[in-house]
Amino acid sequence: MNSSPPVERQKYYDIAITMGDPAGIGPEIICRALSAMSATERATAMIIGDPAIYRRAAASIGAALEFVPLEQAESGKDHVAVGVVEMPEGVEIPDGKISAGAGDMAFRCVHKAVELVQSGQAKVIVTAPLNKAALHEAGHHYDGHTGMLASLTDAPSSFMLLASETLSTLHVSTHVSLRDAIDRVAPERIIATVEAGHAHLLALGMQAPRIAVAGLNPHCGEGGIFGDEDSRCIAPAVEHLRERGFDVSGPISADTVFYRASKGEFDLVIAQYHDQGHIPVKLIAFDTTVNVSLGLPLQRTSVDHGTAFDIAWQGKADATNMGSAIAYARRLASGARA
Repeated sequence: MNSSPPVERQKYYDIAITMGDPAGIGPEIICRALSAMSATERATAMIIGDPAIYRRAAASIGAALEFVPLEQAESGKDHVAVGVVEMPEGVEIPDGKISAGAGDMAFRCVHKAVELVQSGQAKVIVTAPLNKAALHEAGHHYDGHTGMLASLTDAPSSFMLLASETLSTLHVSTHVSLRDAIDRVAPERIIATVEAGHAHLLALGMQAPRIAVAGLNPHCGEGGIFGDEDSRCIAPAVEHLRERGFDVSGPISADTVFYRASKGEFDLVIAQYHDQGHIPVKLIAFDTTVNVSLGLPLQRTSVDHGTAFDIAWQGKADATNMGSAIAYARRLASGARA
């Protein structure tokens, strides 16, 4: 770790980074990201989890990081503040494998981060990847981070934004079957999704967000030949929003709207279901796409990849996406301070 002049430690932290599944690459990519930060940047970030796991991860990549419990973090010293969530005594977590112990640790780290944000000690949560099977094995039956955070904050609904420099998509539905996703294409849900995306873009400083709404069926149903959801549900929602002054277009056939947005015609595309929005963004910006939760009473960003059990704890993980998630979170934290 490079030597740096003393830095003033804030009374609160811009970001709180959760460990994710400790059997996966979360601890390693967090340590890589911390090592790449300046001392000043480290002073505005805390991490959540067991210090022993982080020390092991730092050693595995040769990072000279000092981890100090949050309550003992001192101003002027270059160390990493840890919101401690300890491994229960006697619980073993095998590297690169699904286990209830790992799933429970991932849950408890997120729960701790929510408490820290709600108490004003942190502004934005950044999450490392968790494993849904491990989460369920531990008895925490959520569809992932977004559903978990909605439950922990009593939020009535939430939305998943995939953000990149080239293309960003916000989803009407995410982790449901395709059959269920079709049933969720309802005017009120589309309106709420556009409203959440519009508010987020304004918070980032965009003056007049241009939003496109993707159609559901091929060619937006072709006048009802391939289904009537586009004319019956999506078009009325778009018209309602336009009457309220939103710069929103649609429904636009999904085979062209993402291309048009990637060329700069729109700032955000509303995708009707998980894969419709995920595939184009990951194709264009797989390593730098950031997962952002909207519609919650707190702000959260995340990497947009999984736990990568096949390379976990081998010193091979790439922290590029974690760096992007942290950078986006800092933008949100700056908005919160303003």
